[in-house]
Amino acid sequence: MRQQTFLFNNGEKEAEPKKKETPKKSAPVKAAAKPAKVETQPQSPVTERKEPARPKIFTVTEIVGGARAMLEKQYGDVWVAGEISGFKRHSSGHCYFTLKDANSVLPAAIFRGAAGQIKFNIENGLEVVCHGRVSLYQRGGQYQIIVNYAEPKGVGALQLAFEQLKKKLMAEGLFDKARKRPIPFLPRKIGVVTSPTGAAVRDIIKVLTRRFPNVEILLIPARVQGEGSAAEVVRGIELLNERDDVDVMIVGRGGGSIEDLWAFNEEVVARAIYASRVPVISAVGHEVDFTIADFVADFRAPTPSAAAEHAVPVIGELLQLIGRGRRQLVINLQNMIKNRGDRLGELKLRLAPPTKSFPDYYRYIDNLKERMTYSAQILVKQKESGLKALEAELNHLSPLAVLSKGYSVITHKGKKGAIRASSGLKTGDALSMQFSKGSAEAKVTKVID
Repeated sequence: MRQQTFLFNNGEKEAEPKKKETPKKSAPVKAAAKPAKVETQPQSPVTERKEPARPKIFTVTEIVGGARAMLEKQYGDVWVAGEISGFKRHSSGHCYFTLKDANSVLPAAIFRGAAGQIKFNIENGLEVVCHGRVSLYQRGGQYQIIVNYAEPKGVGALQLAFEQLKKKLMAEGLFDKARKRPIPFLPRKIGVVTSPTGAAVRDIIKVLTRRFPNVEILLIPARVQGEGSAAEVVRGIELLNERDDVDVMIVGRGGGSIEDLWAFNEEVVARAIYASRVPVISAVGHEVDFTIADFVADFRAPTPSAAAEHAVPVIGELLQLIGRGRRQLVINLQNMIKNRGDRLGELKLRLAPPTKSFPDYYRYIDNLKERMTYSAQILVKQKESGLKALEAELNHLSPLAVLSKGYSVITHKGKKGAIRASSGLKTGDALSMQFSKGSAEAKVTKVID
């Protein structure tokens, strides 16, 4: 039977147990000074008995470390396929889950650095193919595979990430047609976010200047491929939104593989387009290419050139349209004036001369005048009757009316106030007497109480 050698942490082979030697007895010190005489006697042919080897005692750390070294040596670079189960993302960014098939399970971990490189979202029930190394968590004594790369089984990782993000943003309403704004018919200034050296920017500028030479173009250069490109595209969109003279923007690049176009499939770019105050035309790739940015944008153009064509009209066609409209407006005004003139002539024929009704109005005015005169006379008589009634009442109450019955009013001469009793008189006083008609003066000759 072939003997198997195990390696442990120190990488050395376990030494085979040696035979235990019989310890030799040392002679006394005195005997060393004077050796005693030793007699040699013949020994009987008896087989020498060996003592059993003492077993080596390992610590737990040594055993776990040896098992870990053996696992890492045997499975240090492996690919494994299985179904995700029990997925959990820790607050530290590390991910823990279990890979399983019909018969077994394998604990797995993806640390934060590797997890950030995986484009799609790891979910329970997802069939994946993982690359990594099998190791043993020494403190817990549990073996696991440390994953540094993963891809969905049967479908590309980027394609799966695309579908997952599309489903998520659709559920949030970022693709709703109701929120998409119309592109201005004749923008004053157009912002462009793309690579300043690519063919896309040349096509956009060429088409814009050919269709409408007077339009202003503001280019925000940004990388559209590779690490950090999504952040530059987002920054370009934000810069255009900080201005108040940009009416529409074109965001895009030329065609390429899904990896080349991936910046426009990033969630940060989609949310920047959704939050943009300025309407956005997406122009990513060729006609068959679709990105997340296309679904969020206010208008999706199949190519950069098509985006420029949709952004501005052809100035020649616009001038022709204005000319046709002007001519049509003149014709319409002339027809309207003629129609109104004909209508006025018809009304004029139907309208009677105004003097024809004058006699009737004269008669009506005379009737009104007579009625007003009669009413005024009646009113005057009524007022006169009322005035006479008041006059009679006043006359009845007037002191003069009393005097007309033979009475008179006597006052001191030059003074006011009637004399009511003789006690206020004295011989020789000058008096004034007021009669109903006229007055007289008298002098008191005698006072009688």
